[in-house]
Amino acid sequence: MAFRDVVEQLNEFDINDIDWTRMGVWPTTGKVVLCIILIAAIVAGGYFLFVKDLNLVLEKVTAKEQQLRETFRQKAFQAANLEAYREQMKEMEKSFGALVAQLPSDTEVPGLLEDIDERGAESGLTIESITLQSEKRGEFYVELPISIKVRGPYHDFGVFVSGVAGMPRIVTLHDYNITKSSVDGMLDMTILAKTYRYNSEGSK
Repeated sequence: MAFRDVVEQLNEFDINDIDWTRMGVWPTTGKVVLCIILIAAIVAGGYFLFVKDLNLVLEKVTAKEQQLRETFRQKAFQAANLEAYREQMKEMEKSFGALVAQLPSDTEVPGLLEDIDERGAESGLTIESITLQSEKRGEFYVELPISIKVRGPYHDFGVFVSGVAGMPRIVTLHDYNITKSSVDGMLDMTILAKTYRYNSEGSK
């Protein structure tokens, strides 16, 4: 049968003319249509039963591959720069040691108080009081607040603050409060200084 005849029969095909009880004597057109339907059903069923799940697996594997590639790239970069990291670690250890050296130990606190008193005298202020407060422990350091009250001219306060901030030990200054004395007209300043010492117990 020529291809043109098949096309003409397909155009004239009417599914109502099909005798489903005598499939063996169907015209060629009916058999072609049935084959097409069966092939389409097999392809669709195969896709949903096998290919679709395989596509999902492929997507997961592809994503995992990209993740592994990125991890490999990072590891390769780290390996290539291992010596540089080691040098940086040595520098960090030196810097850490220098910072720890600036943290006073318990036995150096009296000396620190003397240094603060000297900074007050050098700036022309009168030290009214220096009071140690309760320690506050952190993971790597212990914070020691020191309440300081001084009296004198306003500009001398700036000299005192600069002197304390420039001390070799780490001292931070907080909570400034300046008031005018009702007795002699001088200025009173209260300030909270905080010094720190290394907490060797917390670092273990």
